[in-house]
Amino acid sequence: MSESYDAVVIGSGPNGLAAAVALAREGCSVLVIEGHGEPGGGTRTAELTLPGFRHDVCSAIHPMGVASPFLKTLPLSEFGLEWIHPELPLAHPFDDGTEVVLHRSIEETASQFDVSSARAYRRLFSPLLRCFEETLGDLLAPPRFPGHPLAMIQFGLRALPSTLESARAWFSDEKARALLAGNAAHSVLPLDRMLATNAIGLMLMLAGHACGWPVARGGSQRITDALAAYLVSLGGRVETGRFVGTMDELPRAKVYLFDTSPAALARIAGERLPPAYRRRLLNYRHGPGIFKIDYALSEPVPWLSRACRRAGTVHVGGGIDEIAISEREANRGIHAEKPFVLTAQQSLFDDTRAPGGKHTFWAYCHVPSGSTVDRTEAIEHQIERFAPGFRDCILARHTMNCVDYERYNPNLIGGDIVGGVADWRQLLTRPVVSLNPHATPAEDIFICSASTPPGGGVHGMCGYWAAQEAMGTLSKS
Repeated sequence: MSESYDAVVIGSGPNGLAAAVALAREGCSVLVIEGHGEPGGGTRTAELTLPGFRHDVCSAIHPMGVASPFLKTLPLSEFGLEWIHPELPLAHPFDDGTEVVLHRSIEETASQFDVSSARAYRRLFSPLLRCFEETLGDLLAPPRFPGHPLAMIQFGLRALPSTLESARAWFSDEKARALLAGNAAHSVLPLDRMLATNAIGLMLMLAGHACGWPVARGGSQRITDALAAYLVSLGGRVETGRFVGTMDELPRAKVYLFDTSPAALARIAGERLPPAYRRRLLNYRHGPGIFKIDYALSEPVPWLSRACRRAGTVHVGGGIDEIAISEREANRGIHAEKPFVLTAQQSLFDDTRAPGGKHTFWAYCHVPSGSTVDRTEAIEHQIERFAPGFRDCILARHTMNCVDYERYNPNLIGGDIVGGVADWRQLLTRPVVSLNPHATPAEDIFICSASTPPGGGVHGMCGYWAAQEAMGTLSKS
């Protein structure tokens, strides 16, 4: 091939685009190659049900996007990205018609609990919120000595125990316990696991207090579009509809960055990587997948709880014990009878998502890896439990199981949307045990996907850190 670049990025998810932007800002010539017909990876939006109904295919709510230490330095608003903040970030209903709400205010959130739990909530989150940005910067970085060790010690001591242990030790109020459990369940891990579940749950709640849980006006695709447009303004290129099978198919470049699964890197790079390293990549562990339904609705979801009608995100799953059973069973290869369902109702706050008076609704649950079982009935039974009459509002459905997701995006192996198991072992060793996890034994090859630190989420930090490593190679050329 006649083309030649400083950097070629394979994959255009938020991490691939973030890596490309970080390099282009340093004056590098950059090409991004994407197999899908449009860029985005897990941040795409499409009319999946009926004309005029725009659904987020994967990611929908973006606390880490608005908080990202890298993304917030970029002029993405100039390229069409607008964050919309729902009136309430998160609500979690109960069978008696009440709910617990994650408010922006710690005090307002704590006021929902009994006296001892309210005191514990304030004592837990107030000091962490004061140093949120410092802690987030260290958490969204590769394993290293933290830049703010005292803040990290403060967070780490709270994050180390499992969610089940912590919730029961900190709170006597079942609502407070359920709020923590629902956030921790985003880890896609059993809630009795140490470190990872509590760290993820606490960080999502802190982000809610610090900067909210926004949606992107027009759909998550707008995050992708803004990143791609900014990259082009810097002189970069994005080429879609081009699947890469081997390194021989790529243009000449000084460095290559892979926003792919570890297995895809091993396959494409082939003998450019030592056999032992390739085996380690192929041994990378992926966890449970998801079954997701996108709905076109004739009216908003008829939640019994009024707060749920004002929230961007609604966690559907009852109390802490029910949530814990659901997540444990998904990790054991069992389809839970009462799955914990994560839902988003973007069209309540973004009128571009559906025709006038109509609405979109986004819902999924965790399922065993590779599952093809239709979970529509189980999900809708859970929603009807807290929103009687929900089925009467449905105009159309679009479902995706684990196999559908992997077919749609080969990085989502077995339907795993978080880039691999995030337990304490793999959280600190993704994709392999290494002091420089984004680098590989080949000096010009790097990996920048969610299978590298700091892991899943639309924050672009995996790409940012890989770009910093790649700049070391480029500076020598």
